[in-house]
Amino acid sequence: MEITASHFFHAFTVPKLRAQLHRSPVAPSSSSLRAGSNGRRSSSCCQLPTTSCSKPLTVKCTLSDETTLSSPPKVAAKDPTLALKTKAMDVAPDLRGTSIFLLGMKSSIKTQLAKLLAELLRYYYFDSDGLVEEAAGGEASAKLFQETDEQGFRESETEVLKQLSSMGRLVVCAGDGAVQSSTNLGLLRHGITIWIDVPLDIIAGEATKSDAESGKSHAEMNQKLELTQLAAMYEKLRGGYATADVTISLQRIVSLAGYDDFDAVTAEDMAMEVLKEIEKLTRVKKMMEKAGRPF
Repeated sequence: MEITASHFFHAFTVPKLRAQLHRSPVAPSSSSLRAGSNGRRSSSCCQLPTTSCSKPLTVKCTLSDETTLSSPPKVAAKDPTLALKTKAMDVAPDLRGTSIFLLGMKSSIKTQLAKLLAELLRYYYFDSDGLVEEAAGGEASAKLFQETDEQGFRESETEVLKQLSSMGRLVVCAGDGAVQSSTNLGLLRHGITIWIDVPLDIIAGEATKSDAESGKSHAEMNQKLELTQLAAMYEKLRGGYATADVTISLQRIVSLAGYDDFDAVTAEDMAMEVLKEIEKLTRVKKMMEKAGRPF
């Protein structure tokens, strides 16, 4: 029997996902969206957060911290992190374990947001591109695989999405391949899809910074070229992104919050907008279910 990319990735992803779902919890780092890494992962999965926190309120405290949640109302009003945790608690029951897929071009903003949402909702975090790369033997091997066997690479992306979409309680950073075929778009319908719309100059800046840190020459001079390439890619993928249930625009958040620049936006700001939109979706779903019941 011929061994296809689908067979190989099915053999890899199923045990891989199961193993990662049983690893010890790893609390994601957070806060400023632009701080830290450029979106690269140290691991493709971030597990359930810890169930207690002895330090003052931070995003690393989980929803099960009853002592924190019983704080006086005045504290809740002054503490945006507590407000965020409370909103997540309000949303979670109606979400019923439905997975969340974040669409959009690769960026540190998207990655940090996904990890924070997973922590708040007590979900598991996965990066679909990360799983493909690990299965192929690393980033370089995955790139070579894509260049030498485009169809096989796309089949591997579909296989990973198939495995992820069959599970619940996941926050998934979906790669660009997720919106490049009707099959993949159909798999995303098993969950809630959210387009994280980040200005291209920010993404280009992250890529240029990464090049500079990796020692590539003329990294700053390449930012204009990077932006041109990203714009072409964005136009190609925008139709797929637009199929998302919700769009969260970084530019809109800056405008609504009255910030002076994008650097002021935090992961918590983004997460609150996502949770509010999910709350609207679940509310509409409940109304439709109620309307569909016989008298």
